[in-house]
Amino acid sequence: MGLLEADGSISGAATFVQSELFAKTFSEGMALVEETANYLDGEGRTASKTLSRDVALTYAGASMRLTTQLMQIASWLLVLRAVREGEMALSEAAESKYRLDPGNAEYSNLASEGLPPQLVGLVEQTRQLYRRINRLDAGLFSARDDDASGNDAASQQRALMKAFGTLS
Repeated sequence: MGLLEADGSISGAATFVQSELFAKTFSEGMALVEETANYLDGEGRTASKTLSRDVALTYAGASMRLTTQLMQIASWLLVLRAVREGEMALSEAAESKYRLDPGNAEYSNLASEGLPPQLVGLVEQTRQLYRRINRLDAGLFSARDDDASGNDAASQQRALMKAFGTLS
């Protein structure tokens, strides 16, 4: 995926939002949001009532992190769907307020002892999807931010190419 063109355009991102990969990622993300909501409102709520106090606190923390990540995933996917459907300009979707927080891709390992296995599975699925989307987000949009600072290898390479006349 050539995400940023030499002239700084974001046509690669425009191609991505029209791709089958985006469609599959969108479906996967929204299905995970729905599955998690159903679990937390149903079976998970029932299961949490049987946990010891310490495990119930761990459950509450894990479910809050889980829902936070899923909300960020859903927001990112919906912004890109709006671009796909022509409801939002790609330049607007590229704004920093729509970027994922890379710090949320990693949080302390879940102390899963005593937690319902289905919750642990949902946490791991969400963590993996968040990491994947975070990599996509960085590839699609962070080069715009890096260009402004000029500190990444790609912008340094472009500067060298311009200096030696191999890039107009």
